[in-house]
Amino acid sequence: MMIDLDLQIACDESGLPTQAQFITWLTAALKDVKPNAEVTIRLVEPEESQALNSEYRGKDKPTNVLSFEFDAPPMVELNLLGDLVICKSIIEQEAIEQEKALNDHWAHMVIHGSLHLLGMDHIKPDQALEMESLEKKVLSTLAIDDPYRDDIL
Repeated sequence: MMIDLDLQIACDESGLPTQAQFITWLTAALKDVKPNAEVTIRLVEPEESQALNSEYRGKDKPTNVLSFEFDAPPMVELNLLGDLVICKSIIEQEAIEQEKALNDHWAHMVIHGSLHLLGMDHIKPDQALEMESLEKKVLSTLAIDDPYRDDIL
């Protein structure tokens, strides 16, 4: 199992998870499906998140995580899975609002984004149920509580 992480920090560096933590979370999400993967995680300020969210999703506001899946051309074998763009201040704000441990929320967002890189989505109810179930399963392997529990809000 080999996760190759390109960690780009374009935000305030205080209180960030370590590269090793990001690799642990990516590994937990990808080990059964894409055990050898290359992923870029870019940690950004709200302005960059908002610009990307507006350009690629038509939503003019910052968001917690954006996923950009890499589609290799036919006949090209690459382990590049794609890019995650994570807004540090949104993650911190959500953790407070949702009364979650900050590192647990970071883990959840990395796992959530990784599942998007694998092609999963949560637009339709059945897709959401499948994706959330897998998120909960992966998080439980890291001893992290169900982030969708009603009693934690």
